[in-house]
Amino acid sequence: MRLVQVMVPTGKREAVLDVLDEEDVDYAVSDETSGRDYTAVVTFPLPTAAVEPVLDQLRGVGIERDAYTVVVQAETVVSDRFEALEERYEAEEEENGNGDRIAREELVARADEMAPTVRPYVLMTAVSAVVATAGLLLDSPAVVVGSMVIAPLIGPAMAASVGTVVDDRDLAIRGVKLQALGGGLAIAAAALFAVLLRLTNVVPLTAEEVFAIGEVRERLAPDVLSLVIALGAGAAGAVSLASGVSSALVGVMIAAALVPPTAVVGIGIAWGEPQSVVGSAVLVLVNILAINLVALVVLWRLGYRPKLWFREEEARSTTIQRIAVLAAVLLLLTGMLGAFTYSSYRTNDFEKDATAAIEAELPPEAMLLDLEVTYEGFPLQTPQTIVVTVGHPPSASPPPVATAIRDRVSALAPDPIGPFGREEIRVEIRYIGVDRATA
Repeated sequence: MRLVQVMVPTGKREAVLDVLDEEDVDYAVSDETSGRDYTAVVTFPLPTAAVEPVLDQLRGVGIERDAYTVVVQAETVVSDRFEALEERYEAEEEENGNGDRIAREELVARADEMAPTVRPYVLMTAVSAVVATAGLLLDSPAVVVGSMVIAPLIGPAMAASVGTVVDDRDLAIRGVKLQALGGGLAIAAAALFAVLLRLTNVVPLTAEEVFAIGEVRERLAPDVLSLVIALGAGAAGAVSLASGVSSALVGVMIAAALVPPTAVVGIGIAWGEPQSVVGSAVLVLVNILAINLVALVVLWRLGYRPKLWFREEEARSTTIQRIAVLAAVLLLLTGMLGAFTYSSYRTNDFEKDATAAIEAELPPEAMLLDLEVTYEGFPLQTPQTIVVTVGHPPSASPPPVATAIRDRVSALAPDPIGPFGREEIRVEIRYIGVDRATA
């Protein structure tokens, strides 16, 4: 529920009171004695669902251009008449399919407030990227989650979507610019911090060792399921904004879709392996587009439109165009995620089949200690180097299975998809003497 205060200009008092009387809204009128162009201050409580239609009617009698209107949240209103008013407007909103949503003016105000000014936005984004980078390199999920909490990423995404559906060009452009700035800044901050760690030998690891870290490895080849996080985050962000509830937890969800993969891109740049983090970069773009796309659709479906009816068609056209562009680009990038998913299944199946084939070639006294495969290609990966480590009794000679293993493993390797055919796969067999203790 809301408490509304309207400063009524000269000549508008009777028109304002007539509107409130027609809507059965109880009000209190105070004379305005500041000596300016106002004659009264009208104060009245409204159900949340009634704010927008009542303000539209007041705007129709000329209040918006000539007066101040203040809407604040009210904790409790004790009145049988107010309860009846609340039930009436809630029933009307349910019939219109809008549900319990805040007024358009409140939505714009909240979106504008959530989009921070540049200085704190830059600082918090850089800090969250640095913390995420540290958490990834430490393989610490707790630190990575902490970086999501401080990331100010929900505001720009919601500002861009709200600005589009209500035809507020300045708000929409501001949201888009902040998102672009935040993405570039997060990658730069993560890369600079990772370079510092590498040069000072704080993280004395090779690129292969860094990419083998669990928190980093799981974001190198994202699949289409990663898209679900962004879609859910965009929908939850729009609904929380439109319903007037806290968006703090939703902000963490949006940050979960953006901050860690952005930090992985910075790490790949710092270790001189940008081609290895292309999948993470694609995931960042997909998530940004998905969040904006779903937020646009949800806000439009909730019934938000420009305040002037003759601008509704323009807003509809702009919204449809942006949804179409976002959907087209998202579909293209999602295809790449699908290719990553398929590639992941191919490599997993290959390693599983290769392990079984190698073990079938080994004599009883030998064992497979390790199978290490290096892949190349984008987005579909094919094995380039295969290192097989075989253990055997120190007192015996290495089993003569190298040729058989090479033939079996090479034959199992998945065929590359493309016009260039298969390059020669290098298979290396290593033997290690191993003592087996018996109980």
